[in-house]
Amino acid sequence: MKRSSGVLMHVSSLWGDYSQGSFGAGAREWVDLLAGSGFGVWQVLPFCLPDECASPYKSHGAFSLNPYFVDLPDLAEQGLLTPAELSGARQRVPYACEFARLEQERLPLLALAASRLRDWSGVEAFLHTHPHTEHFCRFMACRAANGGLPWTEWRTQEPDREALRLWRFTQYEAARQWLALRAYANAKGVRVIGDMPIYVAYDSADVWADPALFRLGADGAPEAVAGVPPDYFSAEGQLWGNPLYRWDAMREDGYLWWRERMGFLMELFDGVRIDHFRGLESYYAVPAGQTSARSGSWEPGPGMELIRALRPLCHGKTVIAEDLGDITPAVRRLVRESGFPGMRVLQFAFLGEGESPHMPHTYPEDCVAYTGTHDNNTLLGHVWELEPAARRRLLAYFGCEGEDWDAACRGILRGMLASHAGLVIFPAQDLLGFGSDTRLNIPGRSEGNWGWRLLRQQADAIDRGRFLQWNRMYGRRI
Repeated sequence: MKRSSGVLMHVSSLWGDYSQGSFGAGAREWVDLLAGSGFGVWQVLPFCLPDECASPYKSHGAFSLNPYFVDLPDLAEQGLLTPAELSGARQRVPYACEFARLEQERLPLLALAASRLRDWSGVEAFLHTHPHTEHFCRFMACRAANGGLPWTEWRTQEPDREALRLWRFTQYEAARQWLALRAYANAKGVRVIGDMPIYVAYDSADVWADPALFRLGADGAPEAVAGVPPDYFSAEGQLWGNPLYRWDAMREDGYLWWRERMGFLMELFDGVRIDHFRGLESYYAVPAGQTSARSGSWEPGPGMELIRALRPLCHGKTVIAEDLGDITPAVRRLVRESGFPGMRVLQFAFLGEGESPHMPHTYPEDCVAYTGTHDNNTLLGHVWELEPAARRRLLAYFGCEGEDWDAACRGILRGMLASHAGLVIFPAQDLLGFGSDTRLNIPGRSEGNWGWRLLRQQADAIDRGRFLQWNRMYGRRI
């Protein structure tokens, strides 16, 4: 893995004029900022359609693309939206995603743009080569025809024609715009790493189209659901509620669904982070109907058998194994045998006494080190909220004295870049020393997440020269 550094920033958090970030001008300005600061990696969160809580980790389709990422000015340039329609879509609040407004207004506007498209050859060609995305479009159109009900309650399997046109158009347009943006990033020396949620939602095109691949009962309901036991984030554990896979059924065709899924992501990105990688060694199963994750148990996953099936699709790409949480020797062995770099997170380093694998002096070259992930507090928020003794240890470790938290955070970032980790990634908030009010997600909480956005003025305040100097000093940028 080439020694480099990067920034974690979801597309929705980018600045812009239309209720959340998009694949438009703001994203290109972001790429310019990364390149000018010496960062060679942009890590994003999943691109699939988010759920009703705006989480991209629970979607109606693993092979979908978020239609809200479609850049409206691009559609206007194609003549698919008028200046008045564009003006009417301008945001009222620039510093947070307007999820409620997007839900009410954006899809009707995109449907209007779709109705004006005359040449559908590009759309048809894209969906012909992406059958799972076509399944997603039909699934969403059938949901529309059934009043938005889950697929288990549908009265008709006939898709709504206008909805089908809308979803086909948005999936193609999102892919077209994104691939152009990624080419722009690559030309600037910036690689993009995507994210693969390990599970899919029960009410999804994936379960609807291939129910035999999931652990469902005779009534079509899940027999058990996904989660994790009590951990750092929650004393009750986390009850995710996703259906579990029938690994025995997936083994029969050589894990075809997974190979197609990885192929789809590798078409979009220069690499991918496999979320909850430990679930491939053994996964936590909670009996259906439980209200807490405490009553679950660990069951064996596919392990190296699945990794070997995926490896041919990963040649020349960066694959990150998210090996956090309840990690056993068997999980460590799987990460090692996979050849994929694991993760280290600074915020886990000083929570207890003694040495931790998350302390920078222990980082191996084949790891990806973070100050925090999308599930963590910001670095400043973490330092502020630490127990006094743990805070003193952290600050002393990085040679930071006094209570100048801004200086302390800068010292921590520099120390991370100086570490042996092959790739170091900072959440965008940490580049500016932002506090916990800009945190992106609090695990276990269903409301109030994913909405933070970076303003253009704030992005302009990032000290590009300092980060460029550090990246060059520590061999992360030529």
